Amino acid sequence: MQIPVSEPVGKEDQGGVEMEIMIQGFEWFHSLPAIVISMLFFVPWFVLGHCDSMGGPVVKAARKALDSSDVTPVLKWVRVEEEPQIREAFEKVLAVRTKGPEVREMADIYFFETLVRLHRAGEGAPYNGLKPAGNLDPVIDLSDKALETGDEKELIKHLTELVTDGITRRFQRAVESRKHVEETVETGREFVEAYVDYIHFVERLYMDAKGHGSHH
Repeated sequence: MQIPVSEPVGKEDQGGVEMEIMIQGFEWFHSLPAIVISMLFFVPWFVLGHCDSMGGPVVKAARKALDSSDVTPVLKWVRVEEEPQIREAFEKVLAVRTKGPEVREMADIYFFETLVRLHRAGEGAPYNGLKPAGNLDPVIDLSDKALETGDEKELIKHLTELVTDGITRRFQRAVESRKHVEETVETGREFVEAYVDYIHFVERLYMDAKGHGSHH
């Protein structure tokens, strides 16, 4: 799929062409389901945090590893060069988990934090502590549910609605403010603000659909 690109024009025609590009861009994004499907294979642009949650997959893997005394389930979450650190931390924690509930809890948290910190570092992301379980955006739960059930339809529907609403609101604001762009400096600035918000939103969608998503 290609975004429509206009031919070079003179300055006198530029305003009309810009408007046409905006309209064509809006029509192009009516094929959202295909874009949303492609986005499923990359990290969504609006995900706040997931793997640093106590209810996230990294900590779940850590609990499984500790309960089974087998470090294997967590190794996939870190890079090869960080594996020795994880193995060392894992052995230290196993050695003290039998010393009572309080010590066990503290040791487990230490291992969770070590694992998540190294995982985040591997993504090039900062570690700002573990987040409480259940404090995630609904789209994350839908994403995990889709993987567990093998059915992504509900996730695609949810994302499509969000993206459609986001484009429509920004597009309509840009179209309306453009009607008054030359009236005063203030109305001109209102249009620029609306235009930049609209274009940046579409650009982020396009970049993520193309595979340039951010870490989670």
